[in-house]
Amino acid sequence: MKTITKVYTRTGDKGMTSLVGGVRIKKTDVRLEAYGTVDELSAHLGLLAAMLPEGDDRDNIIRVQNNLFNVCTHLATDQSKTPLYPSAYLAEGETEYLEQLVDQTMALLPERQGFVLPGGCQAAAQCHVARTVCRRAERRIAALAEVATVGPEMQQYVNRLSDYLFILAKKINFNNGQQEIIWQNACK
Repeated sequence: MKTITKVYTRTGDKGMTSLVGGVRIKKTDVRLEAYGTVDELSAHLGLLAAMLPEGDDRDNIIRVQNNLFNVCTHLATDQSKTPLYPSAYLAEGETEYLEQLVDQTMALLPERQGFVLPGGCQAAAQCHVARTVCRRAERRIAALAEVATVGPEMQQYVNRLSDYLFILAKKINFNNGQQEIIWQNACK
């Protein structure tokens, strides 16, 4: 485990930062926007985990946060200049694990028709916030993939994660006896 000895570096004060391997880029670079958004997602998931009781759902969110650290490392590496570190890969089967969670959770929930408005209990609402940040992260990763090498498994994982967060929000509301709010078309 790497020890952090200093938080500030004094090298980013002029709008530049370092990638994995030391390559310097502008803080407005599409790469930084991609992994910065994944970092933001992880922070929202940390808040969600703090709202959840001990158990599988909380453990799964922490597992996702660990995986997002790998995603960030992958995105923070300019592969044209620096080889990927082992921490820049997802463990085999992590995307499939999310798919299994989605399938298992859906089987437990009553079928509802219509579009769900984000909300419900506080933890479910936070899960929806994380889901929307996840969708933005997915868009930022797609933008980076247009100009740089990004492993397709990173995009797949983040896509499945947003699906998982949608279903998890439904589960949290259901477990808390909170009725979901279904969108009503006011233009009828």
